[in-house]
Amino acid sequence: MRIVFMGTPDFAVASLDALVKAGHDVVGVVTAPDKPSGRGQKVSESAVKKYAVANNLKVLQPVKLKDQLFLDELKSLNAELQVVVAFRMLPVAVWDMPPKGTINLHASLLPQYRGAAPINWAILNGEVESGVTTFFLKHEIDTGDIIFSEKVSINEGMTAGDLHDELMSIGSQLLVKTVDAIANDNYKEIPQSSFDDTILKHAPKIYKEDCEIVWDDSTQRIFNLIRGMSPYPTAFTTLNGKNLKVFKAEKELANPHKNPGEYETDNKHYLKFATSDGFISIKELQLEGKKRMQIDEFLRGIKL
Repeated sequence: MRIVFMGTPDFAVASLDALVKAGHDVVGVVTAPDKPSGRGQKVSESAVKKYAVANNLKVLQPVKLKDQLFLDELKSLNAELQVVVAFRMLPVAVWDMPPKGTINLHASLLPQYRGAAPINWAILNGEVESGVTTFFLKHEIDTGDIIFSEKVSINEGMTAGDLHDELMSIGSQLLVKTVDAIANDNYKEIPQSSFDDTILKHAPKIYKEDCEIVWDDSTQRIFNLIRGMSPYPTAFTTLNGKNLKVFKAEKELANPHKNPGEYETDNKHYLKFATSDGFISIKELQLEGKKRMQIDEFLRGIKL
């Protein structure tokens, strides 16, 4: 089949690479426009664009997906199927264009965790399993008929970054399986409405205020927050008036003998904050104006 691929970040690159290596005919790649970033505002390209250019694939970078020039160029590619991985919402004129439809790879076990941040929210909510799902796009976001899904376990120490990498790999293979099945007309669609008796959990976009650690919360919930925001957008607190990002931590359920948010340290090996029912011991952190570092290195350079 002639395929158009749509995606932007690293998560999408693994899927595009898997399709190319599986021998599928990717006739075009749609990704975000180049944009300035960093202190020097140097123009940067998306991870998907870099891969596409390196592999001589045609690249389209529309600013507006309803722009008629873009729609005409997309139509001229004569794609039979469109594949979407970590991209923006598509207008009907785009997703309804190819005869075999448009499929999406989503980083959750749909219908659970529809939305922009399924990986983060699975960890934040203390889930013990997650997964990836392929489905056909329709009007409402993340609600189309399911084609395939695959589960993965979430262990207690896993961060959002760890789960991202695992789902990225498993998802790329599930996507190839899905495209092969569509090409051979060998699949069965499962309406998400068949899961309607379940209580749905959602995965909305995460904002900075969602990342702040509230120390009078439970140890487990704070531990999940740190894991679920690591490495990005990162849970944070304040230390001596400065912003402190926390990337890794360990939990300690015990009588805190301190007020929530108060800390204790030996100034050598540990720094831990009291919660409502224990302590969170910081293992990897970044103080405002400093680099990211392990706790022992951090304590060697500061006196608390």
